Amino acid sequence: MRRTLQWVREFFGTSTTKSQLATTSQPGHADKETSDPVFLAVDEVSGSLQEGLLSWLLNVEPHQLEKTDERTSAIVAQLESRISSGKLEELPRQPLILPKLLQALSKENSDRRELVSVILKDPALTNRVLQVANSPFFRSGDQHIESVDQAVFLLGHRGIRNVVSASIMQPMLAARDNAEALFSERVWQWGMTCARSAEAVAISKGVDSGAHFLLGLLPALSYITLRREVERLYKDRCNREEVPPSLFRAVFSQFDWATARLVAQKWSLPSSFQASLPATTRPTPMQYSTPLCDGIMLGTREVLRHVNHPTLTEEELRQVLLLEEPQFDRIRGAIAGMLEKEGSPA
Repeated sequence: MRRTLQWVREFFGTSTTKSQLATTSQPGHADKETSDPVFLAVDEVSGSLQEGLLSWLLNVEPHQLEKTDERTSAIVAQLESRISSGKLEELPRQPLILPKLLQALSKENSDRRELVSVILKDPALTNRVLQVANSPFFRSGDQHIESVDQAVFLLGHRGIRNVVSASIMQPMLAARDNAEALFSERVWQWGMTCARSAEAVAISKGVDSGAHFLLGLLPALSYITLRREVERLYKDRCNREEVPPSLFRAVFSQFDWATARLVAQKWSLPSSFQASLPATTRPTPMQYSTPLCDGIMLGTREVLRHVNHPTLTEEELRQVLLLEEPQFDRIRGAIAGMLEKEGSPA
């Protein structure tokens, strides 16, 4: 990988070249050869990040992800059929409050009292909003936020929109039992980091940051949904045997975005949100060059760096993201600061 990235460093010698790469990822350039070494380098970087991420999330050594299992093919085929038919048993249902919140949050100049009223009607959501608003991912400074009205005032429309999105997702990502606890805790930290990172990249590109924050959480929701679905299928076939890490790896790498798209469809997320998700089961190299995918790659790298897990160097990541140097430094610094305050899951 380092040899490939060295080639990319030379190719990315100027900001003009980065602009040319950005152009090829826009509509009208869809016939770009996916064998282009630049795009293959991005694909390789993303694959490397995912390998490190899965090793950390599953709390296993990298070599354990490689071991094969004779039941993998059958379970992958069964899972593919369920996703294609939209019948995942573990797929989270649309939160009842989501349509009202999306409507209230879609108005940039909406009345603050209207938004507060919608949140306060759900006591459980109110508690989660305050918890998320006071987390290092959102709170700046030492001032503790004690009410929803105060949260709206301090965080602003964009900030509270993202806090609410995270608060809706939080129970779905919570552990159901002790066996799921560490994975759940880690996937939540990864999801929040990627969401804030995708939001920041979207702001730098002048696109809907709130949509990208919510979409940045979907891969984390996909991972825990797929984990639960795989465990259900595996236990049906193998009784109480533990699922091998290699099976999780096969499923996550093939169906993460497909599951994210299924969630978006079942939840009736706005078409503009759904259009930002990669259109294939595994994004083509060109589809990596988006604010969402750039944000997820940056967020993933920062999480792995934060927990001292082997990952890309800062320079290696810098060379494959469509961010100018000041943008990269600002976003990476902000994300690293949030993680420093957040601490690390056990």
